[in-house]
Amino acid sequence: MGNRPIGVFDSGVGGLSLLRELRSLLPNENFIYISDNAFAPYGALSPEDIRERSRALTHWLCEQSCKLIVVACNTATTNAIESLRKTHPMPFVGIEPAIKPAALQTKTGVVGVLATKGTLSSGLFHETATAYGQGVRILEKEGKHLVEMIESGMLQSEEMEQLLQSYTQPMIEQGVDHLVLGCTHYPFLTPILNRTLPKHIKIVDCNGAVAKQVERVLNKKELGCKSQDLGNTTYYCTGDSQTMRQFVTPENIIELSIP
Repeated sequence: MGNRPIGVFDSGVGGLSLLRELRSLLPNENFIYISDNAFAPYGALSPEDIRERSRALTHWLCEQSCKLIVVACNTATTNAIESLRKTHPMPFVGIEPAIKPAALQTKTGVVGVLATKGTLSSGLFHETATAYGQGVRILEKEGKHLVEMIESGMLQSEEMEQLLQSYTQPMIEQGVDHLVLGCTHYPFLTPILNRTLPKHIKIVDCNGAVAKQVERVLNKKELGCKSQDLGNTTYYCTGDSQTMRQFVTPENIIELSIP
């Protein structure tokens, strides 16, 4: 059982930033990664459509004998993970914006959150913000078009830098000292943000914490891989594989249809 793969899914390549942390922390585990880019971005879908896509991907990963599933998408986590847990026996680990560490560590008392509309409008986001935001101003900003631009290969473009600056400049002017990246696509923007933000602003994402949670669940459920060999990763995408080729070796990518 321990050698069965861990399934990871996202609406696109964003979850690859989390997969990088998972592979670093759990090098002996086998992973299956699905980019559901035929239906991206999830933020533009209705909550029911997000749940339907999450169910379809989970069903397919079950057929591949996955022992644990990581919902590597903030929007899918907030809209679908509870229903997935009710209908499937394996453990699920999801994503939530790293508001807690930012709120605990801020010196200015002002924290910025850059996230998708689907995440910012979710009940889970507001519960987290309320629980850890006491005495802290949380400035929310929807990262319109960021996911689409990353998916379309515009990560390094001048347009991307200008758009990011338009989102972060008002936060800078209001005194943020932490910027929470509330979408798994957004850690790919960290090099640009490090270059353009004032040096005192700390960029926070949840990938390290989520990887640790996966490790904890594997240990608790005694599902960890017993092999000492380096694990392998298989990549799938439901749409065109061109974007994913920028991040992983092309011959490892398989295009498939999951209706």
